[in-house]
Amino acid sequence: MPLPDLVVRGQQVVTHESVRPASVHVRGGRVADVRAFEDVPAGCAVVEAGRLVVLPGLVDSHVHVNEPGRAEWEGFKTATRAAAAGGTTTIVDMPLNSRPPTTTVEHFREKLAAAEGKCRVDVAFWGGVVPGNRGDLAPLRAEGVVGFKCFLVHSGVEEFPHVTEAELRPALQELARLGATLIAHAELPGPIEAAAGVGVDDPRRYETFLRSRPRAAEDEAVRLLVRLCRETGARVHVVHHSSADSLPLLAAAREEGLPLTAETCPHYLSFAAEEVPEGATEFKCCPPIRERANREQLWDALGRGVIGMVVSDHSPCPPELKRRDEGDFMQAWGGISSLQFRLPIMWTEAQRRGHTLADLARWLAREPARLAGLGGRKGSIAPGLDADLVIFDPEATFRVTPDLVEHRHKLTPYAGRTLAGVVEATFLRGRRIYERGEFAEGPAGELLKSRES
Repeated sequence: MPLPDLVVRGQQVVTHESVRPASVHVRGGRVADVRAFEDVPAGCAVVEAGRLVVLPGLVDSHVHVNEPGRAEWEGFKTATRAAAAGGTTTIVDMPLNSRPPTTTVEHFREKLAAAEGKCRVDVAFWGGVVPGNRGDLAPLRAEGVVGFKCFLVHSGVEEFPHVTEAELRPALQELARLGATLIAHAELPGPIEAAAGVGVDDPRRYETFLRSRPRAAEDEAVRLLVRLCRETGARVHVVHHSSADSLPLLAAAREEGLPLTAETCPHYLSFAAEEVPEGATEFKCCPPIRERANREQLWDALGRGVIGMVVSDHSPCPPELKRRDEGDFMQAWGGISSLQFRLPIMWTEAQRRGHTLADLARWLAREPARLAGLGGRKGSIAPGLDADLVIFDPEATFRVTPDLVEHRHKLTPYAGRTLAGVVEATFLRGRRIYERGEFAEGPAGELLKSRES
């Protein structure tokens, strides 16, 4: 058998089966084998992780890159630098807030052209479900999108309108025929409209915004998605879930065996509504960060598998759109920048609650890869999969400061926070693309397409 091109070994290698001393043998950009720590052929290159942790490269299936059309918000160059620095080796780009959105084959090709030659990590792409584009779904799938995203409430941008139940049902029937997944922003307009003008009205107070996006908007949307999933048989995934009140609905769907899953985000698991400062619009997102007790219920659901994964929902914008100077929660853009920091945020909070490195690998790598149809290539350290690896120091800490942030804009609610866990190095298909603040020369990321394409 030919020698491996590289061996990465350490005392804590996190595989699907265990956390153990092991040597990861890499050949041709893929994991050739996972062997005993001592099993290293003479004459091959070796990276010694020592007591540090070797994790699978993370997969973030919920990233708004915004290019083309809004590259001043974020772009492939800066987003993928941030991903590499944070141990994420694959991102899946949302069909908005780029202009044009990824809702037709022509628009998808514009997206691919915009990304070409700029990416430091691998990038896959969601398509969009909007009113009137049912006929575009099959061509988009054939062209290589990994699945489809819809909104059940106004998306925040005019070029990506939301769908009603009457519009979503035939789209789901088509997706079921195609074997494609729908990922849905699960809030309905009715409860939001009913909440308008209710309660606190000072726009600088977070409570004003929180009351404007009630839990009922999520709960009713989840109920609708469960019903349509049961009716059509299509695979449905609830994105960025925040309402603890609908966790029983998600649990019941799981018990029923419906193909319905859910994710949440670091901001829902680390922040609490009671702690958001007045005017701190960098905390605004939709659905909103909810109360402390709600946060702990999300953690419980994550531990039980009712929620299966944690993704960033990185949704940046130029600082002026956050209206930080006015502190107006009601007018500020809703989105949180955290792509680079998902791993340390989650490790900081998870270890406090007794969760393990194996849990992190499942939530941050394996399950997002599976959702995006990339599980046969990404998300685990196993023979035949891409040799995407992260060397992670779980004992180190760091403070989030502007000089560390690789996103295009530095405004983030994590600024000033001390987080546990430092990414020492990131490998993409066996190539070291990041190490201790330094990046490899030139982008090495590939544009990934669905296997159905």
